[in-house]
Amino acid sequence: MHGRAVEAITGLLHRERLMSLALNRSDGWPQVTTVGYLNEGLNLYFIVARCSQKFANAERDPRASVAIRSESGPHGDAVGVSMSGRIREVLDPATIDRLNHQVAERYPEVHVYCPAGDAVAVLHFAPEIVSTVGVIDGRSQAQTFLIGEVPPVS
Repeated sequence: MHGRAVEAITGLLHRERLMSLALNRSDGWPQVTTVGYLNEGLNLYFIVARCSQKFANAERDPRASVAIRSESGPHGDAVGVSMSGRIREVLDPATIDRLNHQVAERYPEVHVYCPAGDAVAVLHFAPEIVSTVGVIDGRSQAQTFLIGEVPPVS
């Protein structure tokens, strides 16, 4: 993937706050939910309750897909990204602290309620396949990129 594509995608990820997250349920059917996220480049981080179906699904099968869309222009023009990758739990306290500071800096107007301790898990989504779609003047333009090995998260 060339630098301009990465820059455009990370710009979109940085502007938006919500993604649709698709995980495989134990019965094989997909489950899609909307979650807030924080990005570092193409890497996405989000919080889920440990007692949630999302957490159970991610623990059982770490493969996931996300979709993020942004509208722009007066005629409903839009850009979006769909990514497929894998989810891992972030366990390193220093990484979690760094992410908490980034959330506070990036979204100072948001008052985050987050149960403490073992009630929640911070998850990292590492993309492996990235597809971009632009809808301009009613026409879709799509591109797909494969990403190499993403460094592991502590």
